[in-house]
Amino acid sequence: MGIVRSRDDATTSTRLVIDDHGWEHQPRPGDSIAVNGCCLTLVEHEEGLAFDVVPTTLERTTLGSLAPGDRVNLEHAATPSTLLGGHLVQGHVDGTGTIQANGEEAFGGWKMKIQPPAEVAPFLVDRGSVTVEGVSLTIAGWDGTEVSLALIPETLQRTTLGGLVAGDEVNLEPDCLAKMVASMLEQRGLIEPGSRKSGS
Repeated sequence: MGIVRSRDDATTSTRLVIDDHGWEHQPRPGDSIAVNGCCLTLVEHEEGLAFDVVPTTLERTTLGSLAPGDRVNLEHAATPSTLLGGHLVQGHVDGTGTIQANGEEAFGGWKMKIQPPAEVAPFLVDRGSVTVEGVSLTIAGWDGTEVSLALIPETLQRTTLGGLVAGDEVNLEPDCLAKMVASMLEQRGLIEPGSRKSGS
């Protein structure tokens, strides 16, 4: 995790500088770094990790609401030699969802519940994958309206997810394979464009 050190909206893009707290990964300018699941290009690494964020990204993701002092999830890009321990994540946020509940349950364990937007819902399936604020997770339940995710202690300790509360907005990226399959089916006329419905 990192902490937003500063934000400068004075130019055509917004300069975000993030303190990485001695992250063992040492990125260089030009590297791709995911910040809360948004793939950004590092432009400087002197007083912190500096990124220039365009207005479209600020409007369509939770990065637009970041302020100095906010914690963020950081992840470097995978390489051909990287061991892939989760599903493939592109860092392309497809929409923001709203936290409905987040915390320990009476019978034990930690459950997060999110209401996804219409553009993300069609790609969610039980035991499928979804990325929340850059964190790759397995869907524990999906009723077509609300997605449930079980969080383990390691995830709560190493990410910002444990601090989210009802009403918070989160970046969502569904499984890219699901998006590709849906697009191919539409192109071949096997499903009507825009006909995918929540829970399908």
